Amino acid sequence: MRGRFTGWPEQAMDVLWQLQGEPTHATRERYRADRERLVRQPMIALLNEIADTDPRYEDFSVWHYRTDSWWWQHQGAVIRLGRKIEISLRFALDGLRIQGAWWYPDPGQVDMFRKAVASEGSGRELSAIVEDVRKKGYDISGDVMKRPPRGYPTDHSRTNLLRHRSLIAARPLGCEEWLHTPEAVDRVLSAAADLDALLMWLVRHVKRAT
Repeated sequence: MRGRFTGWPEQAMDVLWQLQGEPTHATRERYRADRERLVRQPMIALLNEIADTDPRYEDFSVWHYRTDSWWWQHQGAVIRLGRKIEISLRFALDGLRIQGAWWYPDPGQVDMFRKAVASEGSGRELSAIVEDVRKKGYDISGDVMKRPPRGYPTDHSRTNLLRHRSLIAARPLGCEEWLHTPEAVDRVLSAAADLDALLMWLVRHVKRAT
């Protein structure tokens, strides 16, 4: 059911501007209610609409502020797709940012990732997916070893991927007028579609270790 999310009000930017730098406790308390209403609640509405559109996106969380000023200045949210595999969203003064990631792996997950990368079928598939995501404007990063892992040839054709101990694809979605309209839902869904092949590959091949 669409219609709950109407966009972030323009006043949301004013609130985040007031929280820049190192705001005092008094400043945070002064803007707490406005931040909840204008910044965090729209993110909840956005994630609810995304979950209504695709049931795979139903397991989500929208973060509270914590004590560090960074969390007051950036509204984060996460959609969990698998063990340590997720889509992250972040709203701040510079707009909305999306990230698809497998990170902070459980014991054994890195070995599963490497075996799938080394395998010709799944490895070639991931290499093509990553290149496609990169061409769509996403930065590819992660925890990357300086050398290939032990047990794999140093001249392996996918050595760059084998060195990953996490894999992240991220890009800013922008800070245009659509942020203040329901169009933001479609923008996020379009970006999630960009990341779908990568994240589903990870869901298939980097299962929770037993």
